Amino acid sequence: MKKIISVIIVICLTIFSCGKKSETDKAPEKSGSNQTDATKTIAKNAYIYAYPVVQMYGIIYAYNINEKDPGYKGPFNKIANVPRVFTPQDKAIVTPNSDTPYSFLTMDLRAEPLVISVPKIEKDRYYSIMLLDLYTYIYDVIGSRSTGNDEGKFLIAGPGWKGDVPSGIKKVIRCETSFSMACFRTQLFNPADLKNVIKIQDQYGVEPLSSYLKTPPPPASPVINWPAFDMKVADREGMFSYLNFILQYCPVVPSEVKLRSDFEKIGVIPGKPFDEGSKLMPEISAGYTEAMAVMKDTIEKDLKNKVSSGEFFGSRTYLGDNYLNRAIGAKLGIGGLIKEEAEYFPYQTDSQGKPINTATDKYEVTFKSGGLPPVNAFWSFTMYDGKTQLLIDNPINRYIVNSPMLPELKFNKDSSLTIYIQKDTPDPDKKSNWLPAPDGNAYVVLRCYWPKESILNGTWKAPDIVKVN
Repeated sequence: MKKIISVIIVICLTIFSCGKKSETDKAPEKSGSNQTDATKTIAKNAYIYAYPVVQMYGIIYAYNINEKDPGYKGPFNKIANVPRVFTPQDKAIVTPNSDTPYSFLTMDLRAEPLVISVPKIEKDRYYSIMLLDLYTYIYDVIGSRSTGNDEGKFLIAGPGWKGDVPSGIKKVIRCETSFSMACFRTQLFNPADLKNVIKIQDQYGVEPLSSYLKTPPPPASPVINWPAFDMKVADREGMFSYLNFILQYCPVVPSEVKLRSDFEKIGVIPGKPFDEGSKLMPEISAGYTEAMAVMKDTIEKDLKNKVSSGEFFGSRTYLGDNYLNRAIGAKLGIGGLIKEEAEYFPYQTDSQGKPINTATDKYEVTFKSGGLPPVNAFWSFTMYDGKTQLLIDNPINRYIVNSPMLPELKFNKDSSLTIYIQKDTPDPDKKSNWLPAPDGNAYVVLRCYWPKESILNGTWKAPDIVKVN
């Protein structure tokens, strides 16, 4: 199976996996080189812990705080619909899909819960609302698979809420951080279907609980002085400055009491400025270098190990204390769904294990007769630039080949289906099945939405991408 997102099982078992003593359990020794090594270890673990949290803040800053950002979506607690599929001009999130127009909602849950309203959606159209906390844990999913396509109202409550469940609420969903992001996906069948998707998007709703109950609102939460987000700062020791700011909105959970206590020894303290002039900075910098090396090696080595994408996206209960996997998920692209909702098969190498270089070579991927991905919703192949992991410009503005396109695709005589992956226009008899590629390394993702059990248990095997002479 071509599951080539990355994680090294040995590293996970020895560093962060459940049932084993992780590096985050180690406190600094009392003197000398042991003290230095222990500080470095804490810093390494803190960086791995911090990476997804800080990346999430970068998205929120672009989407909801910095009005000058090209990706700005609007204020908190208001749904922002994107009435089109993503294109190469959308750069805030890597590896976006181009099958489901998005809607975004960033929730400030400090003062009171919010109520999300969903309209009745026709049974054959897939939709989902993925709920992410500030850690990037997916703490729940509303949608076709989990709650059905009937209309409903869902209450999203922050960590401090203790009220009664109001009547008319289909489900109460609790978030352990004070801010949260909801990512709506609404399936688009074809370009002519866009007007129907927009109609559904316009019916998604959100309101404070007090508005839903028609009661006076609670006192407003304090105004926040948001620190400007700079990726160059976030990619180095400045990551901890952002982490300290964000953690004040992330109450400590019981399983992380000792972990957070260890982090305080290097200056990671919620709501406090991080001391970049600390005498511990040499060890902290060394810890950063080690952390980034672990993540890089993990990604590269598991291109061979082919670990499922489902290992990197999920709830705190599912991911446990595997902070490395959580960080890898953020590195690969915040917003990946849990495996029950969508299984991802990313390709960075061909059937020979070599990088997919569409600057010089042509490739094919073939589904055997009867071997199309077994899904309850739909599947799609999406093309990205191998370096940026963003969608690419191409002469026919096609970024995907997916199952809704099957009536327009050309099957082989034996009923198999071949998709042609190349940068130049193919021969006329292949053009209907062409997935345009970049002039360089390519990164391709097969997405299977609402996968059937044969995908989840590994019985169904994703085909290889093969270089064509």
